[in-house]
Amino acid sequence: MPHSTAVAADPVMLELVDEEGATVGTAEKLAAHRAPGRLHRAFSVFLFDTAGRLLLQRRALGKYHSAGVWSNTCCGHPFPGEPPFLAATRRTAEELGIAPSLLGEAGTVRYNHPDPESGLVEQEYNHLFAGLVTAPPKPDPAEVMETAFVSPEELDRMRGDGAFSAWFPTVLDAARPAIRQLTGASGGW
Repeated sequence: MPHSTAVAADPVMLELVDEEGATVGTAEKLAAHRAPGRLHRAFSVFLFDTAGRLLLQRRALGKYHSAGVWSNTCCGHPFPGEPPFLAATRRTAEELGIAPSLLGEAGTVRYNHPDPESGLVEQEYNHLFAGLVTAPPKPDPAEVMETAFVSPEELDRMRGDGAFSAWFPTVLDAARPAIRQLTGASGGW
């Protein structure tokens, strides 16, 4: 009987943190998200075009959780020891095929959001980043099924009509001061 010669991929490891964001260990990605969840480092990126519209992504259907829902430009987890800023730029390039023309820190936020569809839990210490993008996105279809640049009004309509990630309202609200500074008072954010 033939046997499989495929080698299992190395597990993706996340950096576990305490309530102040200090590293306390590592855990395998899926294990860290199983209820009740383990507090781990994450990042969220908000990129805007020159008209002040936010780039949203609709997560691919193959994502391990929150599949097919809208969310901020990019989010993810740094590898253990990887600075969050570098992880944010790396994943923005991997998922959307773009590099921000400007990207700055927009604070941190800690939250605990269960995903009702998958039963997984986002127990995260999230580093927020806001910036500008001038190139059109070229999404990786394994990561992103759709993108849209939206004004605050368009976002409000979309949130009334469709599903968004459980963490989206929390990270958007936490990043708003930096977003307003970036887009200007007249941007409506």
